[in-house]
Amino acid sequence: MSWGRTKQCIGRGAYSLLAFVLVSACAPSPMVPPSRFGVYSTAYLGENNEIFYDDAKAAKDSPKTRPRNEWSWSGDGVLGKPSIVIDLGQQKATFLKNGQEVGLAPVSTGKEGFKTPAGSFKIIEKNSNHVSSLYGDYVNAAGEVVVANVDATKDKCPAGAKFRGAPMPFFMRVHGGVGMHAGHLPGYPASHGCIRMPRGAAQRFFENAPTGTPVRIVN
Repeated sequence: MSWGRTKQCIGRGAYSLLAFVLVSACAPSPMVPPSRFGVYSTAYLGENNEIFYDDAKAAKDSPKTRPRNEWSWSGDGVLGKPSIVIDLGQQKATFLKNGQEVGLAPVSTGKEGFKTPAGSFKIIEKNSNHVSSLYGDYVNAAGEVVVANVDATKDKCPAGAKFRGAPMPFFMRVHGGVGMHAGHLPGYPASHGCIRMPRGAAQRFFENAPTGTPVRIVN
């Protein structure tokens, strides 16, 4: 092959490569449609591929704040009478032993219409594998979600489906149907009255708070 023809081939190859790069760079990124997944406290995938949680809103809605899941625990080996304070205004839970703070965690308490009651209570029941008898999903025979986030007392169950209660790990009942348990935290009050906590924090609280532990819920 002559040098002139070689230069022509190289030129055409370089041009083709440059055109491919330019077209690829200018092509718009594919839009990712919002999608639901999960069983408890439905998660959404937003337009920027950012995951956020929301219980009852449509996928088009944006979260009010980013989820907060950071928690701390320094109570191992610390002796003393345990007590818990839930601050509704600051959305946080504090674990104390003899008045000394040894645990701190963000929470998500009752949303509008399902306010978590304020007052002085005690842990009256504990169940590490508790499941809600009111809220959850309707699922088919294969266990696939047919209708998510339902109230079993109000939402009609589709034919062939059955109710599957929302899991509430490390549940600690304090008043009526209200208790502390592990759950998703969207960054604001979003529960049906319960006090959701990060899973690790809920486990620490559960392991260190026997039945009868005082729980004070303040505004």
